[in-house]
Amino acid sequence: MAHLFIFGLGYSGGFIRAAAIARGWWVTGTGSAGDIAFTDEGAVRAALASATHVLSSVPPAESVDPVLARYGDALRHEWVGYLSSTGVYGDTGGAWVDESAPVGTGRRTARAEADAAWLARGARVFRLPGIYGPGRSALDRVREGRAHRIDLPGQVFSRVHVEDIAAGVISAFDAPPGAYNLADDLPASQNAVIEEACRLLGCAPPALRSLEEAGLSPQARAFYGENRRIANGKARRLLGWRPRYADYRSGLLACLAFEATAAPAA
Repeated sequence: MAHLFIFGLGYSGGFIRAAAIARGWWVTGTGSAGDIAFTDEGAVRAALASATHVLSSVPPAESVDPVLARYGDALRHEWVGYLSSTGVYGDTGGAWVDESAPVGTGRRTARAEADAAWLARGARVFRLPGIYGPGRSALDRVREGRAHRIDLPGQVFSRVHVEDIAAGVISAFDAPPGAYNLADDLPASQNAVIEEACRLLGCAPPALRSLEEAGLSPQARAFYGENRRIANGKARRLLGWRPRYADYRSGLLACLAFEATAAPAA
């Protein structure tokens, strides 16, 4: 049986695990939803020895990739994957960017270095924009009063539904090593996404504010400091991948439908 070992079984990793199990794979891993502690070297190395495929979703910590630092010597598998970020491209002023663009010019230097290190090992590196899905979308932020509309004309971002991440990783099991952007087809402003979430929930959108008025955290403010559109043509050509949720409207509608089916009967 094919065995996928995932470092960092969390939100995205959980959806990847479910997709692999549905195809008859055995999946183990570390992380909040995993079955092995990351620090249990004996158990991790035993699992890696039996794994046919290895995927890491663990981000760098203090400029060090913890997976490569601790277990890099055990990663001799034919298929290795890494969930990276489109933040490695930095700010492009709203222009489209593909995998041929330079990396390392943005605010995520450590992520760019980890991205390069995994590529050097022959990994399939999946560069992901803003991740959303059931329980983690603009719908939740609106309900919880955490949604913002920021007055930044021309600011756009790409995003990807978590189910499309899982589909992209699965489709790459037979693909060559390299970087792959997994993003939807319709980059849009954060304001447009919040407004659509409010429409679906039947409530008024939050007031339009400046960055200063919004009182955002330094991390949130940094998010608005970059502006880019992510092209997914390479994943389409080489992986045969197509985003099931090609835009935020269909993705948010799917999140709402998931909530309806997951809600307990009255």
